[in-house]
Amino acid sequence: MDALLVVNAGSSSLKFQVFGITDQGLERQIKGQIGGIGTRPRLQAKAADGTILIDKSYDADVVGDLPAAIAAARDWLMTLEGFTLRAVGHRVVHGGPDYAAPVLIDATVLDRLASYQDLAPLHQPNNLAPIRQAMAINPDVPQVACFDTAFHHGHPEEVNCYAMPRSFYEDGVRRYGFHGLSYEYISERLRDVAPAVAGGRVIVAHLGSGASMCALRDGHSIESTMGFTALDGLPMGTRPGQLDPGVVLYLILQRGMSAQAVSDLLYHEAGLKGLSGVSNDMRDLLASADAHAKLAIDHFVYRAGLNVGMLAAALRGIDALVFTAGVGENSAQIRARIAENIAWLGAELDPAANEAGATLISTPSSRVALYVIPTDEELMIARHTLALLKTRAA
Repeated sequence: MDALLVVNAGSSSLKFQVFGITDQGLERQIKGQIGGIGTRPRLQAKAADGTILIDKSYDADVVGDLPAAIAAARDWLMTLEGFTLRAVGHRVVHGGPDYAAPVLIDATVLDRLASYQDLAPLHQPNNLAPIRQAMAINPDVPQVACFDTAFHHGHPEEVNCYAMPRSFYEDGVRRYGFHGLSYEYISERLRDVAPAVAGGRVIVAHLGSGASMCALRDGHSIESTMGFTALDGLPMGTRPGQLDPGVVLYLILQRGMSAQAVSDLLYHEAGLKGLSGVSNDMRDLLASADAHAKLAIDHFVYRAGLNVGMLAAALRGIDALVFTAGVGENSAQIRARIAENIAWLGAELDPAANEAGATLISTPSSRVALYVIPTDEELMIARHTLALLKTRAA
């Protein structure tokens, strides 16, 4: 069977999926990941029917970093029979001002993407590492980059610019937005799940370790809470979200912190982790009796409600709010608290439907429809990769 491999590499995990290419389109064959890289590495993979294909743990010194994880996943994938690999699709967080659509990767593209590493230090280096390895091992297999920023291209200049001299915008200092692959998938999924609102004014809340929101009008991004980097907007697991740039100046000029120390603080030690002093994981915070854990949750919920209001202003109204990603899909408590904070917009939660994890969790009388829709970035990457292959073959 002709197949596509999709790779989504992070700092502590490597997710991968294998999709078969059929006359009907794409069929998911395998879903797997290596989690706990450097601490408790574990390779797990299942077939489409749920059959466990592998569940193997490694010593931390054997799979201590992403390259080792890539090698372990590759070694297992090479044992599979019945698949002819036609292309590999990769999630790349930052496409900068140059890339508004998926692109076939060559050395020139790879160098250009590497130049954006300082704009997404948690993600970009990890996104590019498996691409380099794949190009070295299988130079004849097309590698396709799919960008989290691409879905937000096309915003008017007044939306994307900062109030800075024009030269900075021309050099690429502008608002990009992220989590675009997730938002694009939800935009398409809404056509099936809720066709009545899919063409309307929708806010999607991608709430996970990384968190943001996006305003959709007729399925297109018109505004996002993230900007030049993935630090902006909502508070996240280890990132602060919206921050007065004067804080950065204070840390450097008054506290004597180096630029690298400030970067490490903002990307690794802030957010829910820094505020709570307990954990960057919302599940741990919800289970904790610590007062600072409660403060972190309260802050997250407050800022989420605030950002819904901002995006509703950009849309000039709101027809629906969609919760997605790890926290959005799985935490009924966080959904309920955010819904309570936007009751002024006309949102009315159905508590039973929310606790049951239903798709529609608002009451029939709610003026804002509330949905829970699981995201699928890997499927979105596979679709883009297949479309690019077909374009090349035409």
